[in-house]
Amino acid sequence: MNDISEDVRLAGQGSSEAFARLYSTVYKDMYHIALYSLRNSHDACDAVSDAVLDAFSSIKKLSDPSKFRSWIMAILSAKIKRKQKEYFAPAESIDENTSLTDDFSYDNVELSEALEKLDSDSRLLLSMSVLGGYSSGEIAEICDSRPSTVRSRLAAIKQKLRLELSAEA
Repeated sequence: MNDISEDVRLAGQGSSEAFARLYSTVYKDMYHIALYSLRNSHDACDAVSDAVLDAFSSIKKLSDPSKFRSWIMAILSAKIKRKQKEYFAPAESIDENTSLTDDFSYDNVELSEALEKLDSDSRLLLSMSVLGGYSSGEIAEICDSRPSTVRSRLAAIKQKLRLELSAEA
């Protein structure tokens, strides 16, 4: 990742061009994490849009430019959780008209079904780890948790998926 300090400084002074450059480094991860967590493309777009608006309006509060990525993901995480509280009906499947984007797809139906059985918090953690490539320390910072807690939860989630997939085989 390029040094983003100058873009953070400029964005803090109101430069939409600088913020756009910053956003271009995270937008795919933001959308994939939101889509995977919310399972609805409209809600995912809403969560990302809300997070970006909040980030743009408060970027001057970001004291450490190297933390931009985890800072904006923390904002997104809060928006995802709010959307889940507002709109989520438990145990609903992915809407048939929902597209998981061209560059993201499930390789098999069993995996898709196993992932749908996870609770929303588990899907969020797993998406940040697998899709976003975040470390347990980064996820802990985003979710206001401890790295050891994130690691143990991820291990439990992965074990649950393994058991689910081996039962279906």
